[in-house]
Order: sequence, then structure tokens, then C-alpha cells
Amino acid sequence: MRESIWLQRFLIFLAAAFLFVMLIMPLMLVAQEALAKGVDFYFKALTDEYALKALHLTIEATILAVVLNTIFGISSAWLLTKFDFRGKTFLGSLIDLPFAISPVVAGLFFIMLFGRMSPLYPILQENNLAIVFAVPGIILATVFVTFPFITRELVPVMENQGRAEEEAAATMGASGWTIFRRVTLPNIKWALGYGIILCSARALGEFGAVSVVSGHIRGKTNTLPLHIEILYNEYNFTAAFAVASVLVFLAIMILILRNIVESANKNPVEEKIPTDNKNSDVPKIGDLNVGSST
Repeated sequence: MRESIWLQRFLIFLAAAFLFVMLIMPLMLVAQEALAKGVDFYFKALTDEYALKALHLTIEATILAVVLNTIFGISSAWLLTKFDFRGKTFLGSLIDLPFAISPVVAGLFFIMLFGRMSPLYPILQENNLAIVFAVPGIILATVFVTFPFITRELVPVMENQGRAEEEAAATMGASGWTIFRRVTLPNIKWALGYGIILCSARALGEFGAVSVVSGHIRGKTNTLPLHIEILYNEYNFTAAFAVASVLVFLAIMILILRNIVESANKNPVEEKIPTDNKNSDVPKIGDLNVGSST
């Protein structure tokens, strides 16, 4: 606030111009190119058989990746924050591995692990199982590149909360599932929701690893990003931008959800604690399903 008014206006203009060039203008160009041949062609490109199958595969891979990573993320965050063991630091670093390597390298890893050069290939052939160049390979690649997101959102929150509440519940005889459901989960719900949103956004737009393991088979192993690439390489620019507008719409919806979660997390609803304990409905540690105690 001590700077001159002209410097303040210049910095505001610079930030606004950067946002316009890097964010607003690309969105405007996508919309313009998608509607370049009219609304009829736009909806025709969206309702194309290959586009619909690519959308279905993208949603399927995203949902499965989010579900699996939610289970893994909660389990790994619980392990890293509630227990002490040898190799804890190494495990935390290993979880960050997808952040450190290229998605293309991850795709090549699955090719070497499940492809024709793998020792597992004869076993897969005998059981008529296809991993690479098939839907399971796409799901595995999507899970791999997205699994750190939920864990990394939960670990700081759970470390900040400590272990006192869980240890108190365990002392009272509560089971592990009861402790998680009644004590841990309510404390991490906003961080979990934020991690799920980030995981979904990353899964929807994944290109590198999926491109390696998919085989680019139209109608079978092409996700929306891969379908857009094929349309663009065929010089079918209008259809490519029309399909890309679907990803833009999904990205905007995810951004809105993220802002809602952030707002709810920053402004939690204050619960009124009744003074009369006899009429209190607030759950207490003694209300947990505990076993017999002395």
C-alpha cells in the first residue's frame, strides 16, 4: 500500500493481462473453433460414436481411479500419521514417485511389466487376460499417475490433528473401524473431498501414460484426450475443439467444486455446545461402540 498508485495499477494490469492471455483467451478460442461450422456440426461431433465411447471410457477410468485412490490414500495417510515404524520416511517418498517421473515413463513401465517382453505375458495369455492395449492398462496407468493426490492432502491434516483422540477411543475399547468412522473421518472430510477433486481433475486430463498403454484403438482404448489428438492429427480441427470443449466444461465444474470445498473448509459452521449434558446430542467418546472395560 506504500507504493504509488501508478505502480499498483500497473501490477494489477499485468496480472489481469497474464490471466487473460493464459486462461481466458484459450477458452474463448476453444469455443470459437468448436462452433466454427455451426451448432449442428458441434453436436454431431459430440454425438459421434467414437466420441461417446471415448467419453464413456474416460469417465469409467476416472471413477475407478478415484475409488481405488481414495481407499489407498486414506489407508496410507492413516499408516503414515498414526503409526511409527521403520521405513516410514521411505514409504512417504515412494508415494511421491509419480510426481518425480514422467507419465510416459510410467506407461513404458506397464508395457515392460505386462507386454510381450514380460515374463508374465505367457500367464496372461493362458488366462486370456489383456492388460496393455486394453482397458485394464488404461485404468492402471490412470491410478498410478493420480494416487499421490489424496494421500498428500490427508497427511498434513492428520499430522496436525495428532493421535490423542484416536488413542483415547482405543483406550475406551473402540474397534479400529469405529475409531475411523466416528473420530478420524469427521476430522478429515474436507481434506478428503479436496483430494478427490484434485484426483478427478488429473485423471480426466491424463494423456502421457494412457497414450503409451492404450494402443490408440478407436472405439476401444481411446480416452477423450487421445480422441482429440487423433481428430487434430486428421486436420479435423472443428471436431477436435468441439470434443475439447467437453473437457473444458468438466474442468470448470471441478473448479467450482474445489472453490465450494475450500470455502466450506475455511468457514466451518460453528456448532453450539449445549450446557446441559443430560440433553446433549453431541457425540462423546463414551458413546462409541466399545467393548467391556474395567
